[in-house]
Amino acid sequence: MKKRSVTSRDVAALAGVSQSAVSRCFSPRASISDGTREKVLAAAKTLGYRPNSIARSLITRSSRTIAVVMSQLDNPFYAQMLDRASRLFQVKGYHLLLFMVSADGESKGVMGEILQSQVDGILMLSASLSSSFAQECVERSIPVVLINRTVDSDSVSQVASDNYHGGYWVGSFLAAAGHERCAFISGLPSASTNVHRRRGFLDALAAYGLTCWAEERGDYQADMARQATHRLCGGDSRPDAIFAANDHMAIAVIETLRTDFSLRVPQDVSVVGFDDIPLAALPSYRLTTVRQPLEEMVVQAAEQLLWQIAEGRIVAVNQTLPIVPILRESARCPTDVHI
Repeated sequence: MKKRSVTSRDVAALAGVSQSAVSRCFSPRASISDGTREKVLAAAKTLGYRPNSIARSLITRSSRTIAVVMSQLDNPFYAQMLDRASRLFQVKGYHLLLFMVSADGESKGVMGEILQSQVDGILMLSASLSSSFAQECVERSIPVVLINRTVDSDSVSQVASDNYHGGYWVGSFLAAAGHERCAFISGLPSASTNVHRRRGFLDALAAYGLTCWAEERGDYQADMARQATHRLCGGDSRPDAIFAANDHMAIAVIETLRTDFSLRVPQDVSVVGFDDIPLAALPSYRLTTVRQPLEEMVVQAAEQLLWQIAEGRIVAVNQTLPIVPILRESARCPTDVHI
């Protein structure tokens, strides 16, 4: 015969407290005295009680779940971001429900599933949001915050770094160092991060009287960056500098230059990335890059999302955070700059 499940009523009876006290004990941030909490936890341990989160969500009308939408778990930058977000929301008593979207970051295919999951909020990493879905979230009072992406919408909050000026710094840095054949390996063409980094890079080169020597598509993926490097360096001429739109690709570029073409970095070809992932600082790469404020981006996005959930209303806030150039040894420096 199936054993009857232990209920909160059983715990309350053993602990000698009310059933509401048991509920408060297992609810994040609920007010309860230390003495009552100790009695409830001792009784729960004795009976083997585990709170039913589904039943609680029906009562409170809150699942205490955040949907996270992303497409690039293989990119260390987003793996770091997911890890930090998970820890932050866990402290606040929320669980993350992960949804993976297509490689181009298009999230249309999973939006129905997200809405059916009854989440309290949506955090989007490396994913794009359609205006129609953004409006549907507003109508359902589900707050949405984008990290490291921007969209033309006044109904979702967005937290991103200053991608344009990051790209501008790269172009200025390489041009000032005397490079004349600067190439660009792009990310996803439609991604706002790529659009802004590319525009900044081209504008800086133009300010020095240069144009982009060649441009290849890398889609933020290491394998595509390797192929792009072969296209750039496989002919009679090659670039003297390569700006890859993220570190994940830049590291693949360095490996390909050394292994497949026996070229030295930076003596033969300078390489610059974007993000400043942990691998970038390793002695094997010593990658010159643009650091995004990952920690601050996640904290700001989480605070915006939690505030909107608590307030029960959507107030879109757009934040652009400053980038920090990181000088290492993968790129030749202007004569007046020393690492």
